[in-house]
Amino acid sequence: MSKVIERWNVHPTRQWLRGVRPANPVEFDEEIGAWCAYGFDEVEQILGDYETFSAATAAYAAVQVDPKFQEGDISQMDPPEQSKYRKLIGAAFSPRVINGLEDRIVKITDELLDEVQEKGSFELVADLAYPLPVIVIAELLGVPLEERDIFKGVAFDIIENMAGLDFVAGGEGIEEQIHSAEARLKPLLDYMADQVAQRRKQPREDLLTYLMHAEQDGERLTDNEVVNIANVLLITGHITSTMMVANTMACLDTEPEWMQRVRADRSLVPGAVEEALRLLPPAATLSRVTTREIEIGGVTIPAEQMILPWVSAANRDPKKFDRPDVFDPTRSPNHSISFGHGVHYCLGTRLARLEGKIAVNAILDRFPDFRSNPDNPVTFFPSTDMVGVRSFDVLYK
Repeated sequence: MSKVIERWNVHPTRQWLRGVRPANPVEFDEEIGAWCAYGFDEVEQILGDYETFSAATAAYAAVQVDPKFQEGDISQMDPPEQSKYRKLIGAAFSPRVINGLEDRIVKITDELLDEVQEKGSFELVADLAYPLPVIVIAELLGVPLEERDIFKGVAFDIIENMAGLDFVAGGEGIEEQIHSAEARLKPLLDYMADQVAQRRKQPREDLLTYLMHAEQDGERLTDNEVVNIANVLLITGHITSTMMVANTMACLDTEPEWMQRVRADRSLVPGAVEEALRLLPPAATLSRVTTREIEIGGVTIPAEQMILPWVSAANRDPKKFDRPDVFDPTRSPNHSISFGHGVHYCLGTRLARLEGKIAVNAILDRFPDFRSNPDNPVTFFPSTDMVGVRSFDVLYK
């Protein structure tokens, strides 16, 4: 078992986090009502074969979401439709664009940590790991500084109340949970719709304007698609960065020897971030639906069956990783599947890694005595389809 899992008893029902492999790489889970894939090769195959394992799973979920929330959601598309949207959005996250953000991300990080030192206390998630990526994506979208309060708590609230696997399997009160989440999201959607309307009248040099005017094969996005894409980028786009920073520091806090080594040799920071991503992947599982009968992992799965590729199990497959439960920032190669695989490989990967590297380095620079508060222990989000620190009270004096 990984030390970080044991220390804070993360998701006690997920035995693969504790060094216990499922009996088979693919099994049917009666409780969830879906097939589950646990082996690295099987998960990679599922994510890499969109023709057999479709991402358009919403129609097969236990509760149906209002279609207007799904327009423009590339996570629910397959090529060729997905390719069109991905190309449009991907241009905004090119290496040139992301590299050009580095100085600004450093400045935002420094400003957030200045506030921490002024008030004399430090809650890692609330004070840095959460606001940093939200501010970055808000600036990309072109949201005015004085209006960013609309974002405060909305995305975090959505994460906190995510229905998770119940969305797939159903369960008591799940429909009310989904509709409640839609209602909580409405103010943000309304705000973004107003921002899009403003860009129609007065274009600006920002991501919203780009999305409105970008063309692919002579077609442009509708206003509702732009609104949904913007909100997906804001809500889901920052989850990985938020959890990446907090998870990395949770691993280093649990492994004092590695904390000392990484602090002394900053070339190890990217490796520490990657290893935390492997051991504690923010998206522990994804969802796909079979388009035809398929044999995988020694079983035959009929068409139109939901299957969950468990990234958190695949990243600990001993067939792929030596000492899979050990936190090792020098691990090389470290080909985890935390950012996905194939046509749905995360568009924000480069930005997330940059934010993680900058934030971890800044923490190590500023707080030589950084440590978790034993009187207020680290907590993790309860939903088992995510692995991420929810709260992290820091002592640094």
